[in-house]
Amino acid sequence: MSYQNVFQRYELKYLITKQQKAEIIDRMKNYMEEDEFGKTSVRNLYYDTDNFRLIRRSIEKPVYKEKLRIRSYRKAKEDTEVFVEIKKKYDSVVYKRRLAMPRKEAMHWMESGDYEGETSQIAGEIDYFFNYCGKLEPKVFLSYDREAYKLKGEGEFRVTFDENILCRQEELELGKDAWGTPILEEDKVLMELKCGGGIPLWMTDILSSMGIYRTSFSKYGTAYQKIIFPHITGVKG
Repeated sequence: MSYQNVFQRYELKYLITKQQKAEIIDRMKNYMEEDEFGKTSVRNLYYDTDNFRLIRRSIEKPVYKEKLRIRSYRKAKEDTEVFVEIKKKYDSVVYKRRLAMPRKEAMHWMESGDYEGETSQIAGEIDYFFNYCGKLEPKVFLSYDREAYKLKGEGEFRVTFDENILCRQEELELGKDAWGTPILEEDKVLMELKCGGGIPLWMTDILSSMGIYRTSFSKYGTAYQKIIFPHITGVKG
């Protein structure tokens, strides 16, 4: 049994300190509350070609780019729900399509190319992506601790804080413990603002008063540039 989600939004990223994170959470408490996931340990398997063609192209900052991953919000057993996601970005807008299913079904699909769930547009897009890119396989395990907040009442505005972001190329399984090489300094946190349009004025005021500005940041891209590329080439960054 599977179900699907479709997202279309802007994702604005900021690198902040843990102290700044605590202040932002305190200042936005009248407007935001923890979402249904709250505090989680996010695990991701990123799929790519043998020569990392997808992430190399993404780093070049093209107008259009795509990524494929499987995500879980905890250490996943065979029957744990995971999300097979295809993430596209075109002209700064993020389009994310994902199917939820048990980990066992997701891994069977990715390993065999045989999708056993209900026919859907998203499943078709993922199958097409696989065929178009050639052989894709899990290349990187990325995990992090996340705190997620949503706007009180109605509204699509969300804020997430990711820290302890770890990368590895061994034990590429969602059922394994979260470990790896950090891709950020110990005191740094990645904050993301996710919205369908402009961000609320009160959040703009918070960021402005604290001198916090947007940055361009990709977890997978940073892991490739700082850890994977130096490892496969022997060239230290």
